[in-house]
Amino acid sequence: MAANLPDKPYVGAESSMRELTLKAVLLGLVMAAVLGAANAYLGLKAGMTVAATFPAAVIAIAAFRLPFFRGTILEQNIARTTASVGEALVAGAIFTLPAFVMAEVDGKPLWESFHYWESSLILLIGGGLGVMFIILLRRALVVDAKLPFPESTACAEIVKAGQEGETGAKYVFGAMGLGMLLQILKHSAGLQVFRESVGVLIRLPQSVVHHFAAGRRPLGSISHSGAVAFSTPAISPALIGVGYIVGPKLSAIVFSGGVLAWLVFIPLALFLSPQLADQLSSQGRAAAESDIIFSIWYNQIRPIAVGAMLVGAVNTLWGLRGFIRSALQGAFRKGSEVATTNRLEKDLNLKIIVLVTLGLTIPMTLLYYRFSGSVVGAAVAAVVMMVMGFLLSAVGGYLVGLIGSSNQPVSGLTITTLVIAALLMVSMGVTGAPGVIAVLGVAGVVCCSCAVAGDMLQDLKVGHLLGGTPWKMEVAEVISTLVISFVLVGPIILLHKGDLAAGGIGLGGKELPAPQAGLMAQLAQGIVGGEMPWGLILFGMFLSLALILIQSPSPMLIAVGMYLPFETTAAIFLGGVIKAIVNLLAQRRSPEGAAREQTENTGTLLASGFIAGEALTGVFLAGMVLALEAIKAESRSLTGLLFGVREFDFVSQPLGGWLSLIALGVIAWVLIGIPLRRAKA
Repeated sequence: MAANLPDKPYVGAESSMRELTLKAVLLGLVMAAVLGAANAYLGLKAGMTVAATFPAAVIAIAAFRLPFFRGTILEQNIARTTASVGEALVAGAIFTLPAFVMAEVDGKPLWESFHYWESSLILLIGGGLGVMFIILLRRALVVDAKLPFPESTACAEIVKAGQEGETGAKYVFGAMGLGMLLQILKHSAGLQVFRESVGVLIRLPQSVVHHFAAGRRPLGSISHSGAVAFSTPAISPALIGVGYIVGPKLSAIVFSGGVLAWLVFIPLALFLSPQLADQLSSQGRAAAESDIIFSIWYNQIRPIAVGAMLVGAVNTLWGLRGFIRSALQGAFRKGSEVATTNRLEKDLNLKIIVLVTLGLTIPMTLLYYRFSGSVVGAAVAAVVMMVMGFLLSAVGGYLVGLIGSSNQPVSGLTITTLVIAALLMVSMGVTGAPGVIAVLGVAGVVCCSCAVAGDMLQDLKVGHLLGGTPWKMEVAEVISTLVISFVLVGPIILLHKGDLAAGGIGLGGKELPAPQAGLMAQLAQGIVGGEMPWGLILFGMFLSLALILIQSPSPMLIAVGMYLPFETTAAIFLGGVIKAIVNLLAQRRSPEGAAREQTENTGTLLASGFIAGEALTGVFLAGMVLALEAIKAESRSLTGLLFGVREFDFVSQPLGGWLSLIALGVIAWVLIGIPLRRAKA
């Protein structure tokens, strides 16, 4: 699968150009924290993250053009490499850490609130192992395997073009500013003037079903009714931006899961349970219809989605079995010897890397012992973590070389580790809360390791094409992992506590559903804690099996769509529709490939800016709510602080919904008009 890549790097081996400088590392650390926080919000809200490689590259190009900050292309490479760790680590964090507060044993959550130091240690050790593993595998996977690395090649071309032409940074920052403004104008903690989405409830006419046996012997008649409840697409720059980036096909697959959950399964559950409203109550009164619908989705449909995700993840890995086999073969194949005088082939000392890798198991074993209270359990968990971490980092890295880090099946690889660790814990008698928390600890480390390994390998390939020095890039990755591991838990805690302060239930609720972490929590507490709702899980597994049998595209994504609120999946689909419109218009106006590529690149930068803008503002507003609560302020929003009212009256009226169409028009104009206009120019 060799790619048509240039043999000669952009900067030759003989060059002594500035590279690993303080300003490059500092810029990278700032971008890692900012882009990591943005991806934390996006991943918890939509179950997806976006690769930071491209926006980080564009921002680095623009920053090093400033008169007081001028730098070389290799310094840009170091800054981008340092920045990418934030996005990778946060992917590992949001897929696993929320499970510690979402999982319950005997009705009690494992953690009442986030444990900062334990969480940071999981990120540090997982990220550190990922870096160490890829340093050991760099030569085999980056050079010898001859993989295409599609995203690395595209990023390298953007960096090269940016040395002479327009960087595109104005599109990222302009969309970021607009995304921030719209988030403030739609969020209840901001200066809300329009609603993000509007709920729709359609009551079904009453039906009488006459039941009878096989011989048509009457069994009785039951009156059924019910309702169909859904929401309009969320007017969310971030979610629409995600749909734009992933494209119409993938966004439609995710939305199909939302359609199944909200327009099929929930109405069906209501229709088949006519006495449900009488059986449920809230504060001594019959439960409201909206509360019943939410409860059905949260307590019945989401476990079905978990079962579907489990089979979907296994199916994903099975479909990649050929690549996985090649990955293991390529990872262990010894690379050809090269002269150590060539700076383009110098890695950090491999003996030291091996010692550091082994040394990292010591604090992790101690943490596992604190989790489980079992010496044997902690030792087994550490062994599973080390073996599975290395194998799956190699596999994940190889897959990045084939399909890019954006498509790396991190959650599928992590689920494999979690199930193995859970079964081992049960076999050793480590059950209940200690077993669940130990299993989640193993999954957290391996998830972070896989995510960082894949992202780092992608960056090392970009550096290989540009002429970066491997050991200097590796040092930058180590520094970033050491620093960012203690930063990224903060935004997650902030979002969790902010949602609680705003009246939500924190992570796992409607605003921040965290689907992958929910899956991890469900599996861990189900297998180890003995609380698996097997009936619902099995229904979901059979649903996913049926989708596989009819060769449905990505049952895993369909299951994720079922797990998310309807307005979230609808917004992602809306972004995909906008992308389809752009593609159609671009094809009609500019059939040649160069103009279409320009349209694609500009649209991606704008969508990335939207994502970063809304996400960062969401984190800021969550922090503001916590600060106002801490000082016992009467208000919990900018509206209250500035105008002394909880909210403007028209927001909850129909006008608040109609005003959202203006915001939608602005978002659509930016994502459609600007890319087409730039391509034409």
